[in-house]
Amino acid sequence: MTTVTRAATDAATMRRALELAERGPARGVNPRVGCVIISPDGDVLAEGWHRGAGTAHAEVDALSKLAPGAAHGATAVVTLEPCNHVGRTGPCARALVEAGVARVVYAVDDPGPHSAGGARTLSDAGVEVVGGVLADEVEAFLEDWLFAAREGRPRVTVKWASSLDGRVAAADGTSRWITGREARADVHRRRAVADAIAVGTGTVLADDPALTARDDEGALLDDQPVPVVFGRRAIPADAAVLRHPIEPITLAGTELAHDLEELQRRGIRSLFVEGGPTLATAFLAAGLADDLLVYLAPAVIGGPRTAIGDIGVGTIAEAHRFHITELVRLGDDILVVARPDTAAHPETTTRERV
Repeated sequence: MTTVTRAATDAATMRRALELAERGPARGVNPRVGCVIISPDGDVLAEGWHRGAGTAHAEVDALSKLAPGAAHGATAVVTLEPCNHVGRTGPCARALVEAGVARVVYAVDDPGPHSAGGARTLSDAGVEVVGGVLADEVEAFLEDWLFAAREGRPRVTVKWASSLDGRVAAADGTSRWITGREARADVHRRRAVADAIAVGTGTVLADDPALTARDDEGALLDDQPVPVVFGRRAIPADAAVLRHPIEPITLAGTELAHDLEELQRRGIRSLFVEGGPTLATAFLAAGLADDLLVYLAPAVIGGPRTAIGDIGVGTIAEAHRFHITELVRLGDDILVVARPDTAAHPETTTRERV
């Protein structure tokens, strides 16, 4: 097989491995990983994927479908660097070595402090290792998991809906509905893909939100975020959040960084912050907003009820700067998606769909 042909085979096989990875659970502490084992001629020998915590990793799943010795001299193509530690399962790097695999191709390095190093183990055992194949595609696929693994906390999206002048409610406190039906439907779709949704106890007491993801008719969507409530005040026994299909997680909210670490330990990789101005302000002031979703309605309200309070900016030079990654027209409303200028991918190009 020529170098060019091998590179093309690696890429095509990696795309298949990525398809397999998509079959795994989107939520939880473990990443979705796919693996394809091919012969020296490029024929598929076995496929596998990870089905969740405590089950066989993708490489071991694929190897289990082969007779003893059948993987000798083969290539294993896997979306994530084979792990190098003993957890609920053994190290995949060692399993590949023991199976006689001659070559391993992977897309993204494992960022885990305990699980990383599989590539070195393989190389030290004489296995040819090729990393970075379709890395951008796999990085995008594993974005939330990789972020949580690298940062030690979930990726945080802070959302609010406001008028053009940044008000979230009128002077009397009324706020339903600032935005239209299309914008509200978009919010529910985004809730459904988040691991968790968060509000403060003030919002629970004032608005009694259900924190569910619903369709246009109000029926629950199949995927529901874990409800999280920040604050020390008690949640009323008849609160709607207590009727959520998933039991709420309650956190004090006095040390957000610590609370986020706790959420990651519970398998939360993405957090959708949808509380009122107090909670949104706290996340922004702490520098813990990784994405902003701002729904702007073509209305001017005026008054004191602003979307964000004091975040410690005393002069314009201290302003928190973001770059817009997406603009979306939703009926009469506009969605602005933005990330901090210090985000990991400042080169993201703006996509306008207005």
